[in-house]
Amino acid sequence: MVNGRFLFTSESVSMGHPDKLADQISDGILDALIAEDPTSRVACETLVATGMAIVAGEITTKAAINYPDVVRQVIRDVGYTSDSMGFNYETCAVLVSLRRQSPDIAMGVNADTARGKPIGAGDQGMMFGYAINHTPELMPLPISLAHRILQRLTEIRQRGEVGWLRPDSKSQVTVEFDGPVPVRVDTVVVSTQHSDDITQKEIRDFVIEKVVNPILPPDLVNGEIKYYVNPTGRFVTGGPHGDTGVTGRKIIVDTYGGWAKHGGGAFSGKDPTKVDRSAAYMARHIAKNIVAAGLADRCEVQLAYAIGVADPVSIYVDTDGTGKVEERVLCQAIREVFPLTPGGIIEYLDLLRPIYRKTASGGHFGRNLPEFTWEKTDRISDLLDAVGRA
Repeated sequence: MVNGRFLFTSESVSMGHPDKLADQISDGILDALIAEDPTSRVACETLVATGMAIVAGEITTKAAINYPDVVRQVIRDVGYTSDSMGFNYETCAVLVSLRRQSPDIAMGVNADTARGKPIGAGDQGMMFGYAINHTPELMPLPISLAHRILQRLTEIRQRGEVGWLRPDSKSQVTVEFDGPVPVRVDTVVVSTQHSDDITQKEIRDFVIEKVVNPILPPDLVNGEIKYYVNPTGRFVTGGPHGDTGVTGRKIIVDTYGGWAKHGGGAFSGKDPTKVDRSAAYMARHIAKNIVAAGLADRCEVQLAYAIGVADPVSIYVDTDGTGKVEERVLCQAIREVFPLTPGGIIEYLDLLRPIYRKTASGGHFGRNLPEFTWEKTDRISDLLDAVGRA
């Protein structure tokens, strides 16, 4: 952790951002498949551009779904419902190119009860989870504020409080810190797509007064905040008509806003045998329980896997000097308290449910929704007992 005063910035993007639209389509397909066949193996990628959505990837399933219908429903729900926006769920082309999962991968991942082989990891890689006591949900403050601003903006649009808002928007929040402590909000950036019949001043005044200021913590508004609202002066052309979107391009938005490390693997469109997703969820769950238990003020957990192998090849914990016990003790307690094989994680977090489209906008972490089992802090006493025995 940097000592002294410094600025840190995180961004979020709305459900109508092209990349996030692609994520939601991929996870919408995953949900539809899991709802019919929970054992579906899914690696689904989406590209959206002017007038089209392209879905490709590898899927092995017993489910029978209408892929174009799922794609159009997601686009409609996000809000692209008129040709005047440059993208319309009714008129866009939907192209589908899907094949079965590679048998070479399936051989390593599938369980074989006769041989006593459990589910293996769907890929190699390292996944990170993080928690910090900046906020009640134990998330870094800059990304938490950026998410909240867009959540409020989206709710206003969906309720129809104003008629000029469109689905595509981005936020960015810069917070000043004194060591680990946030002391002041320094800069807020909001860019929101809008209709052509509204002035820049009206947009700026509305966004600052009705969207941003109600979100900012009053105790951190103690200086001259710099506001940048649609800084180019115009944002009429947006969504897939303004910029191509692809699944998996907003992994920092999905996680901790750059405050913590990222293993590099995207989440959306992947079933939970892919440890890119499920192990990242478990690592967050572990880190959050460690901080909630008072064992550290901040905690980063790394899990690493080899394709086809069930047990992690390594566990790493970093409390950045705030731990109440040694990291080696925490690693030992983690192995004792939490299941870390792909099959164990799937069962423990109850991941074979159609819960994933909701994760694909607003961040995968820091949202205490009943479906987001990885956000529970229900292992505090178990962790404390395990640490006490070490």
